[in-house]
Amino acid sequence: MTETTSSPTETVIDFSSFNLHPALQTALTKKSFETPTLVQQRTIPASLTRQNLLVSAKTGSGKTLAFLLPTLHHLLVNPNYYAGTRVLVLVPTRELAQQISLECQQLLDGTSLKVGLITGGEDFKKQENLLRRSTAIVIATPGRVLELLTLDNQPFENLETLILDEADRMLDMGFSEDVLTISKHCNENRQTLLFSATLTHAGVLKMADKILKKFELIALNTLRDELPHIEQQIVLADDNSHKEKLLAWLLLNETFEKALIFSNSRAQADALCDPVRAKGVRAIVLHGEMDQKERQRVMKLYRDGVVNVLISTDLAARGLDIKGIQLVINFEVPRNGINYIHRIGRTGRSDETGLTITLVKHTEWNLMAGIERFLRQSFIRRGIKELAGKFQGPKKLKTSGKTVGGKKKVETKKEKPEKVKVRHRDKKNIGKRRAPSAAK
Repeated sequence: MTETTSSPTETVIDFSSFNLHPALQTALTKKSFETPTLVQQRTIPASLTRQNLLVSAKTGSGKTLAFLLPTLHHLLVNPNYYAGTRVLVLVPTRELAQQISLECQQLLDGTSLKVGLITGGEDFKKQENLLRRSTAIVIATPGRVLELLTLDNQPFENLETLILDEADRMLDMGFSEDVLTISKHCNENRQTLLFSATLTHAGVLKMADKILKKFELIALNTLRDELPHIEQQIVLADDNSHKEKLLAWLLLNETFEKALIFSNSRAQADALCDPVRAKGVRAIVLHGEMDQKERQRVMKLYRDGVVNVLISTDLAARGLDIKGIQLVINFEVPRNGINYIHRIGRTGRSDETGLTITLVKHTEWNLMAGIERFLRQSFIRRGIKELAGKFQGPKKLKTSGKTVGGKKKVETKKEKPEKVKVRHRDKKNIGKRRAPSAAK
């Protein structure tokens, strides 16, 4: 394994310098893509030489094009009409699979290569036929692919490229064993590209060691990297009722094209929608309990701007790349720093500016302080005069930023030692035997 690290003085190039297939260059021109991002500059040349790669880059950095362009170039310059599925892209969520599928189709416009989508919630028989028809590129979620592999066929025996996107997220969602099983059904001589937002996840390097052979590591960031395009604020709140008022005020007074509101639970996401709508805000809810058609409908309404506020669980924290998200509000403090960084990564994408606001009540202070310490950052404290609350933060803080003290120790009464009863024997009766009992 070799490691490539980013340099602050990268040479600015354009996509034409990669000498990609003309169809891909035409598609890039149509989409007005001229200058590749840093992850694209570092990944595309290495991938074009068919190296195995482990790439770490932050969300919104352009990873999708970084793996699609060299992979599609390889297919176009090496046509093989009888090889079956030649590329398999595994992703953690249906929404991300759909997004990559759409981008892939746009890049292949005017070519004969076909793209197939395999996710849960769709017709199983159609997806089985999709593999049998030798669809060249398949974008899929692990669970459904594993189901299809139980049909005793070997759709990936001639696979040329296996791509794992958002690998850390797949591990978080419990797909580790599924991914390893699928990889064992793939051609051993394939190229493998593994992309992750972080290398700090305990399982990412373990997965890489099991799936990748002689790979190159391209580490362009860590989760603790500062995000210069995103302003991060916190607003203190007394309780959830106060938070609802603050949320409504922010949505009515901040300027944004689209806003994304995060909660820690599905129940809380549902509970927020009606109060927000009552203030005249065009809002809608997204969470994992919805069926696939409903989730697709919600995302279309949000993407098209019919609604401009999406209230969601962490389902929307990964993989969704929607233009115009300029405001992210954490109604509840996320459970850890990794979840926080992925939530706020929905804004400030492609060097655009974004604003993130976290509402913090007194029971969440230590959690928020822990996230600041993890990221080695201090968030901007912001007050809203119209809705000033009683909670203004702890009076005393530890060096870690957490509250001094906590629950008072309950004083316990000292119990007096129990007196040991001493049995006094009657000395008068010592040595005397009892008279035998009278027979009944």
